[in-house]
Amino acid sequence: MNSFVSKMSLVSVVFCLLGCNESKMELADFTSDGCSLFINGTFANPDLWEDCCTLHDMAYWRGGTEEERKQADLAFRSCVEKKTGNSELAEVMYQAVRTGGEPYFPTWYRWGYGWPVGRGYRAISPEEEKMVEQKLRKFRQGK
Repeated sequence: MNSFVSKMSLVSVVFCLLGCNESKMELADFTSDGCSLFINGTFANPDLWEDCCTLHDMAYWRGGTEEERKQADLAFRSCVEKKTGNSELAEVMYQAVRTGGEPYFPTWYRWGYGWPVGRGYRAISPEEEKMVEQKLRKFRQGK
């Protein structure tokens, strides 16, 4: 058992060295799949709140601090409620992103998904902010 624990500890250290090294942090191009594991709207209006999800994806792709995530999630809930007039739906969607969007999950929809896994909650540096803006400009030009 000690051998297993030692190997897992070594894997964790290597993972962090590879994924947490700031000098190697590369930001992927922005992508959005709309509302990820949820529908984008109603049968009558299939894209009703999709733009709320895309804006939320921009924040999640960019990442940053825990407080920035909280603010992004609150803005998301507000956007969905404004689009739908349905506070219950907005709350369900809000709770889903609060539960499933932690930066530590190796998912395509985690907080900071534009960065390698392992970044966690870390403020965006001025250099990184320039990368963010360049990637978002590229995305908007391609639309």
